[in-house]
Amino acid sequence: MAITAYQKCINPDCGAEFDRTEAIFKCPKCGDLLDIQYDWSKAKLPEKMEDFSKRWANRNQRLDFSGVWRFRELLNFCEDEHKVTIGEGQTILQQNDFIAKELGMDKGNVHLQYEGLNPSGSFKDNGMTAAFSHASLVGAKSCACASTGNTSAAVSLYAHSCGMKCTVFIGQGRIAFGKLSQAMDYGAQTIQIAGDFDDCMKQVQDVCSKLNIYLLNSLNPFRLEGQKTIMYRIIESLNWQVPDWIIVPGGNLGNSSSFGKAFKELKDLGLIDRIPCLAIINACGADTLSYLVNQRGLKWNSGWVESKEINSLYADFTAKKFSPHTIASAIEISRPVNLKKCLRSIEICDGLVIDLPDEEIKDAKAMVGKYGLGCEPASAASVAGLRRLVQDGTIDPGEKVACVLTGHALKDPDLTVNYHTKREGVLSNPPVEVPNDLDKIIDIIKA
Repeated sequence: MAITAYQKCINPDCGAEFDRTEAIFKCPKCGDLLDIQYDWSKAKLPEKMEDFSKRWANRNQRLDFSGVWRFRELLNFCEDEHKVTIGEGQTILQQNDFIAKELGMDKGNVHLQYEGLNPSGSFKDNGMTAAFSHASLVGAKSCACASTGNTSAAVSLYAHSCGMKCTVFIGQGRIAFGKLSQAMDYGAQTIQIAGDFDDCMKQVQDVCSKLNIYLLNSLNPFRLEGQKTIMYRIIESLNWQVPDWIIVPGGNLGNSSSFGKAFKELKDLGLIDRIPCLAIINACGADTLSYLVNQRGLKWNSGWVESKEINSLYADFTAKKFSPHTIASAIEISRPVNLKKCLRSIEICDGLVIDLPDEEIKDAKAMVGKYGLGCEPASAASVAGLRRLVQDGTIDPGEKVACVLTGHALKDPDLTVNYHTKREGVLSNPPVEVPNDLDKIIDIIKA
């Protein structure tokens, strides 16, 4: 299969192109973000999306078993010998009529894309299998990332499987123990910075630049190529039909950026006939995207983004020593690195962004748990967002919606236990205290 990929700066005033074998992650000429682009005229593509189904019959083959590399023609940036996989992408799209009823949606129209079934328990593995494949291509020996938790777990796991040295940067007291435990267990060197994720992100970029270490945050465009496949699997699970809405939490905005890119490519290639709407959900305590889009009117504008609006807001953050705060730690980010690419996705998908308080996110998390799938707090932002968008009439009960649940419930068990035992929400389910007496126990159960 001929390799047709190259890297290209997203800044229309620059547009510089670079070979796929360079590990640069930002445009060396202007400092803007890079995209992975393909010469589709030279690519060997299926005639229709359904053709990818044939690979289910070859699940003893490692690349066909992967829920990422099963679609490898659509992210063809390295030879098969470099492709890394540990079985990622074995996820499910669950139709959930219980939640549909709770939210006022029609039966059969609410689906939960459960990425918690990935090897490290989150969607990050979709990106890591792609990024580590590129790391193999360029011969990287050491890697690093900044993390609110899930990235560190995924990077540590894939680095271990590839025999690479791994360093993760975390903010002081800003990571759930369920995630931190994974990074330590998988053998990563963990460095705790006296600061938040944005501080860690700045430091890891400087460290990787000075020490020639492979960067694995979503600034890495090859990581986003892997995350496109979450959308392919949703379409696959809907019998190759496109839903009306995709709803996703907004943190560093890698997912939302990759989803828009995925749908544009599929539409341009004639593999889908329409593009779904995209809703991105911020927490109120980390609402950078929502503020810039809804209050400052920031748009993609064919790549000519009003950067002064972004720079002004970030300067204000610095002056006020602002640090984001939300119980949804995975999206507790105030300076999302993929902001511009996300604006592009909003344009491609006729999208929107809203922000919600922690209380609504916690209640949505409890609802997801009650009706069949546990998820981490940030994941529940997508379901909380669906509730709000149905209430305000943006989403019609008859539309088909896929909510992305980004991570497993055990990523942050402390929050779950506190929600229930401290009766923090309408769905709290605390333990019932009872004497060590059989009759009294039976009375409680029969009540």
